[in-house]
Amino acid sequence: MLPRSNYPAGVPCWIDLTQDDPDATAAFSRDLFGWSFEIRTPEGAPRRYAYARLDGLLVGGIGGPREDTDPPGWTTYVAVGSVDETVARVTGNGGTVVTGPVDIPRSGRVATCVDPSGAPFGLWQAAGLSGAELVNAPGSWNFSVLEVDDPETASAFYGAVFGWRSSPLAMGDGGGTWMFQVEGYGDFLAESDPEIRERQANEQAPEGFADAVAMMTSGDGPARWDVTFAVADADAAFARATALGARVVTPLFDTDYTRQGTVEDPQGAVLTLSEYRPPS
Repeated sequence: MLPRSNYPAGVPCWIDLTQDDPDATAAFSRDLFGWSFEIRTPEGAPRRYAYARLDGLLVGGIGGPREDTDPPGWTTYVAVGSVDETVARVTGNGGTVVTGPVDIPRSGRVATCVDPSGAPFGLWQAAGLSGAELVNAPGSWNFSVLEVDDPETASAFYGAVFGWRSSPLAMGDGGGTWMFQVEGYGDFLAESDPEIRERQANEQAPEGFADAVAMMTSGDGPARWDVTFAVADADAAFARATALGARVVTPLFDTDYTRQGTVEDPQGAVLTLSEYRPPS
C-alpha cells in the first residue's frame, strides 16, 4: 500500500481511542496488529496520548484515561478545511458539538461532535498531522461504518455537513448497506495510484467505489461509528483477538468481498476485523 500524505476535505483521515487503561489498550493492539507506540503527551498534561505506528507509519492514536465527554469507542475524524466553519454546519443541521474547536500544537485543529442520531465523530483540520499514513494494509484502519436506525436522516446530515452522497451497496450479508462517496475522490487517489480503477474493475468492485470514503448500515442498536481493520487472515486474527481477551460481538461471516467479524476489546471498544476476498 502507498503511504498517505494528505486527505481531501470530506474524507475520513484519522482514528483514535481513549480508554481508562491506555497501557492495556496499547498492549492489546501491539499483540493483535503489531503496532508500536510513540508517546506524544504534552508536558504536564493530565492524560496520556500516543501515536500508533505500523512499519514506521502512523495508523492511529491511543489515549487515556477517559473523561465523561470521551466517546466509548474508536472515534473517526473527517478532514475539513475549517473546523470552525464545519461545526456551524453540524449545529445548523441538527448535530451537537461536544468539545472544541481547539488547537493541538504542531498537529491540527480538532472538534468532536455527535450527529442527530447520537453517533460521535470528529473533525480534523490538518497542520503538522494530515492523518493516518498507512491504511488498508493488514494491521491498519480499513474504513469506518456508521450504524444507524434512520439511514435517510443520516444521509441528509452528512450530505449537508461534508457533501457526501450515499449509494446502496450489495454486500451479500442480508442487510441494508450504503457507501458514502465524495465526488472526485477517485481522481485524487488516481494521481498517486493510476491503476486504481482498473484494479477495482478487475476485482468486480461496485460502480463508483473509487469515490467511497465510508459505509453505512441500518440497525436497531445505539447509533455509532465503528472502525474496521484490515487483516491478512480473518480466522487467525479473530482467534488471536479472543485469546487476548476480546469478546465476540458478531462471529465471522462472509460477504461478497470480505470475511469479517466484530469483537469488543477487554475495555469495551468495538472493532471489526476484515480480510478482503474479492470475487474470483
